[in-house]
Amino acid sequence: MTSIGPELLVELLPILAYTLIAAVLTAGGLAAEYASLQHLGSGEAMVALWLAAIGAVMLYAGLYGIGYRKVFLRVIASSR
Repeated sequence: MTSIGPELLVELLPILAYTLIAAVLTAGGLAAEYASLQHLGSGEAMVALWLAAIGAVMLYAGLYGIGYRKVFLRVIASSR
């Protein structure tokens, strides 16, 4: 049975960490957007706008900033 070499482990750990961070940011962004809709429906427009802005930043950071630019591109580059 083969073991995971140190080189593979060094490559894998940052990808896993970035994937976890991207997932947490994306989930937080979705939760903030949902809370924004709830506050907007209850008439609290200022809180709704603030949550919408925070949610948009978290979604951008999670999906594009880390998910695409760090994880996806690194996985594609390592598979070539």
